Amino acid sequence: MKKKPFVVGICGGSGAGKTTLLRRLSESFDGVTPSVFSMDNYYHPIEMQSLDHNGKVNFDLPTALNQEKLEQDLHELVLGNPIEVKEYFFNAPPNKHVLLTIQPSEVIIVEGLFLFHYEKVFEKLDFSIFVDVDHQTQLDRRIYRDQETRGYKRSEIIYQWDHHVLPCYQNYIEPYKGQAHFVFRNDHRADEDFVKLHIALSHISNTVV
Repeated sequence: MKKKPFVVGICGGSGAGKTTLLRRLSESFDGVTPSVFSMDNYYHPIEMQSLDHNGKVNFDLPTALNQEKLEQDLHELVLGNPIEVKEYFFNAPPNKHVLLTIQPSEVIIVEGLFLFHYEKVFEKLDFSIFVDVDHQTQLDRRIYRDQETRGYKRSEIIYQWDHHVLPCYQNYIEPYKGQAHFVFRNDHRADEDFVKLHIALSHISNTVV
């Protein structure tokens, strides 16, 4: 019988630093290359997304992702089976997405906005992390990213923040903060908190970190 993998979840608002923590954490498991499961790879095509009251596409809703497919794939990976998923690239047409094969591992790291909100995902986690940072830092990071890599105007970014991103955080992310095993403060205390996180994981995981 296969040993159940150790499943770590990383949640937090847009611009909180989930991906940065994921990369850092992935390198901290001794002799193990974790399977990385990104919920971003399950966004529905743009034509299936909801529109707000001004007719703008809102990607910051739980319905923006193919929840059923996401949960099925994570279940298979936890069972020890490889999965195939199309890697998500912002604004890329579906036929341009790269097909990835994610191999099972002793450690699985799941990352995404709705990690806690999707009950079937949350119940699979052995250890959950909430990445916490102040809203101004989140917004500053989002402005930089969306201007540099996505070509958005500042006014568009602020609109999304006010009407989509912040309501998403307040409704579907922040209410679950208290359920996390560890709240990672991604500010000037990040290095200190990473040491604490490393120790916490070492105490509950059978895999050396």
